[in-house]
Amino acid sequence: MSLFSDNIKVLRSKKGVTQQVVADGCSVPRDRYVKYEGGINLPPPDFLLAVSRYFHISIDILLSVDLRKIPVDDLLKLGDNRILLPIVVDKNGNNFIEIVPHKARAGYLTGYSDPEFIENLQQVSLPFLGSGKMRAFPIGGDSMPPHTDKSFIVGRYIENLGEIKKDKTYIIITLSEGITYKRLNSKNADSITVEPDNIIYSPYEIKLSDVLEIWEYVAHIGQDDNKPTTESGSMDNLIIQMSRDISQLKSRI
Repeated sequence: MSLFSDNIKVLRSKKGVTQQVVADGCSVPRDRYVKYEGGINLPPPDFLLAVSRYFHISIDILLSVDLRKIPVDDLLKLGDNRILLPIVVDKNGNNFIEIVPHKARAGYLTGYSDPEFIENLQQVSLPFLGSGKMRAFPIGGDSMPPHTDKSFIVGRYIENLGEIKKDKTYIIITLSEGITYKRLNSKNADSITVEPDNIIYSPYEIKLSDVLEIWEYVAHIGQDDNKPTTESGSMDNLIIQMSRDISQLKSRI
């Protein structure tokens, strides 16, 4: 049997329903469903979508994670049926925050939906941050001062794109860039425009079809206490910003 067939058998058993009930829920004949659960036939896309919606579990989980090894009740079901995230709590019931280290940046794109990958990450507990599913990500480059290559941004998972707001900062996981941290400039039906806080870099567009996850900034962890400088580069940035502000004021008059 395939991993997929094992998974739908496990889920059906846990739900306590017959093959006929699941088949009816997926709008397929029972004999067809039996062949999928038995691993005899490969499921087509329409059935994958139907069974994913029936069990409220994303297709990638059904195909890639062995649900016999994962306690399904301990997984958090997130919006739009996209992904499952494991929840691990401390003895007081506070959510642990997984820390994605710099060395795991590249692996996050393939491991973000794998509970085993997530559970192997180092964890911390910061109960004062409040409720919500949170995770800490490393950032790189100089586009978001004062955060440096030694900083980690703690983000709260965004379930619905309607929750994101202009001028707030977000960790955005995309297929093309991987992990990026930027400020939201604007959004429309099929894309968002983000901008770095370092004004020497320009805003740019991200297609929503490229976005895997969005995490809203709630805190940061840093290891750099250097004093701000007034180097020429910083003065140049200030002049550029003043020019932009003046242009914006003129456009409003």
